[in-house]
Amino acid sequence: MEITIIDKPIGLSHTCRAMPDIAKRRSRKITLGGLSLGGEAPIRVQSMTNTDTREVEATCAQIDRLVEAGCEIVRVAVVDQQAVEALARIRERAPVPLVADIHFDHRLAVASLEAGADGVRINPGNIGGLAKTLIVAQAAAKAEGCLRVGVNAGSLEKELLEKYGRPSARALAESALLSARELEKAGFYNFKVSLKSSSVDQNIEAARLFAAQSRAPLHIGLTEAGPLIPGVVKSALGIGFVLARGIGDTIRVSLTGDPVVEVKVGYEILRALGLRERGVEIISCPTCGRTEVDLVDLVARVEQGLSHIETPLKVAVMGCVVNGPGEAREADIGVAGGRGTGLLFRRGQKVRRVPEEEIVTALAEMAEAEAAERSE
Repeated sequence: MEITIIDKPIGLSHTCRAMPDIAKRRSRKITLGGLSLGGEAPIRVQSMTNTDTREVEATCAQIDRLVEAGCEIVRVAVVDQQAVEALARIRERAPVPLVADIHFDHRLAVASLEAGADGVRINPGNIGGLAKTLIVAQAAAKAEGCLRVGVNAGSLEKELLEKYGRPSARALAESALLSARELEKAGFYNFKVSLKSSSVDQNIEAARLFAAQSRAPLHIGLTEAGPLIPGVVKSALGIGFVLARGIGDTIRVSLTGDPVVEVKVGYEILRALGLRERGVEIISCPTCGRTEVDLVDLVARVEQGLSHIETPLKVAVMGCVVNGPGEAREADIGVAGGRGTGLLFRRGQKVRRVPEEEIVTALAEMAEAEAAERSE
């Protein structure tokens, strides 16, 4: 099938509960293990385990940590038949949809679906072409599973590399569109697409080109984003710019390290855009010569002490009297530090002053009370 990449406007819906200038792309609604994706569903946050899937206990323990952090979809690498067998045992214990990540061998994808995977992720560039992709789609339809067509700049089809000379946004979009249209032609619609590159601008443009020509839900993320600081910066830009255009139904922040951090960063990106909120948002100053408490240590302890709270709350932890009282007053709860003490605020009102060593405990008690009241 010949695919022509055409620039055209993206169909948008103004039902997105986000910043006023973000209108949500009208993607098709699909399901993954009973979880809705696309359409009017919230943007889902997902991650991938970095354990050996064949080590069931270690993988289940990491899945539990991911879910505790708010992860809604977990992907695991399936490298051989032993991993497929382990996947069946993991599926029995995983509290969220489980996606098998498959490369090179479409038979592992079929076997994973038969073993109970809620979905599989395959790459059209290395799975064996459209014929093998359609075989996996047939297995997914039979198992009532979901398929993710994951196009990566590092593993594009040989024909597209020859056509474009190198990985490019247009090559990524063409690969994804070719697979999407063949799947739809075969009558299979329960799939989402990802177009990933380690290049921020390539990532943004590929998503835009695809979204303008398909209603398939899109998973957004940069591949191989890198270690913590550069990975967070690149992901915030590469994912954030796409989301700000109203494009995207699920996200993953890919970082070299603990995948729990990926989930936390993902929610912070969504929060910054006004798309989703979960847990405590800490407002804290960068510190300066006026700071009169050990703010760096204090913020770290507050973040840890309030990490169990899932209710969206804004907590200000300020280190001096310049902006401290004002910021603390505007937050749901807050503290303005000074000379070894902290002045506590709740809902804009002064509460009391406590010694520096009691600030974390006091804030945790106030946050828990606030969260409890909001859940009533």
